[in-house]
Amino acid sequence: MRRYLRVVGLCLACGFCSLLYAFSQLAVSLEEGAAGGRRPQAAAMGSWLADGGRGPGRGAGSAGSGRPGRCKDFSLCYWNPYWMLPSDVCGMNCFWEAALRYSLKTQPTEKMHLAVVACGERLEETVTMLKSALIFSVKPLQVHIFAEDQLHNSFKDRLDSWSFLQRFNYTLYPITFPSDSAVEWKKLFKPCASQRLFLPLILKEVDSLLYVDTDILFLRPVDDIWSLLKKFNSTQIAAMAPEHEEPRIGWYNRFARHPYYGKTGVNSGVMLMNMTRMRRKYFKNDMTTARLQWGDILMPLLKKYKLNITWGDQDLLNIMFFHNPESLFVFPCQWNYRPDHCIYGSNCREAEEEGVFILHGNRGVYHDDKQPAFRAMYEALRNCSFEDNAIRSLLKPLEMELQKTVHTYCGKTYKIFIKQLTKSIRNRYDTPPKER
Repeated sequence: MRRYLRVVGLCLACGFCSLLYAFSQLAVSLEEGAAGGRRPQAAAMGSWLADGGRGPGRGAGSAGSGRPGRCKDFSLCYWNPYWMLPSDVCGMNCFWEAALRYSLKTQPTEKMHLAVVACGERLEETVTMLKSALIFSVKPLQVHIFAEDQLHNSFKDRLDSWSFLQRFNYTLYPITFPSDSAVEWKKLFKPCASQRLFLPLILKEVDSLLYVDTDILFLRPVDDIWSLLKKFNSTQIAAMAPEHEEPRIGWYNRFARHPYYGKTGVNSGVMLMNMTRMRRKYFKNDMTTARLQWGDILMPLLKKYKLNITWGDQDLLNIMFFHNPESLFVFPCQWNYRPDHCIYGSNCREAEEEGVFILHGNRGVYHDDKQPAFRAMYEALRNCSFEDNAIRSLLKPLEMELQKTVHTYCGKTYKIFIKQLTKSIRNRYDTPPKER
């Protein structure tokens, strides 16, 4: 029995020693190559904050620790196993910083990608859309702006003044179509509108992307629609909202001369894409028995249906997902709320229950008096600054303007326009920073 106990004790001791050695080697290997060599702790914490840390870092030695001088001027990038630490080094703090650094390396902050195409007189709309996205969003936002050359300097002047927004970066691109068919694509529906079809082929390094039209207003964080990517099943590559909720006023089911998705088609003004899957997928089609990839199917589709389509690139997307319905995730109308949802009476049930999440002012309603409720929303966000107090004080004057629109069908339901907006402002600007 004693021999048995001795063997067990010896095994446990060996296992413990092996574990300590393995742990020390792992810790050293994780910290190898850290830039800057033996940096002071203050510099290390500065780097940690710059890399996106939240809250105060764990210092190597604090004034109230009761052990003055411990861990001073010792680089925690190259800490040693505990039994080899110098006398003035605090092993526990070394452990916590190493764990923190490893966590930050392996779990970088996710960046959201937003794309928009702007041509003609769309500068102000685009800037207002971007402002609404930035006011509420939490994660860093990388914006890809495809614009005519004459708009580039104006975009730079406006967006460079937002340099104080550390979670925002943008890149400007020229309008680009395949050289052998550029003229045909430019004439499709509206100038530049079909640019969105080529985003998976141009932004090859981007995995996922949210495309929106210029006349979009975000009434809740971009993070929330971005999270829908996690709800895609293994076959879904993109997400859009239905074109209509009420078939009696639907356009596709009454007038389309081409195939379209579902009962009433889909609207491409807000389109969430897993572009890695889009580039890899082979699409079923009615032009050949062979399945075609994204870059190969666009031109044949245009040639076959160009005399039958009215809404350009949106029609081509409807045709594509008609033949590949398993590839589309359909989100509710509150994520793409348009005048069609209220112009003849309210017909977006989800918006009635939870409010409008994304407002889409198509038909030019931000700039005329046909739908004053939409125009009031646009003007309020266009004139709003990034200052916290300005955002908090946005609601009262906006509601007063909306109350003046109750003579219209959309104005009668004006409360759904500000229901989610009120929550977004409260959550983002009335909540203490530690609780956000």
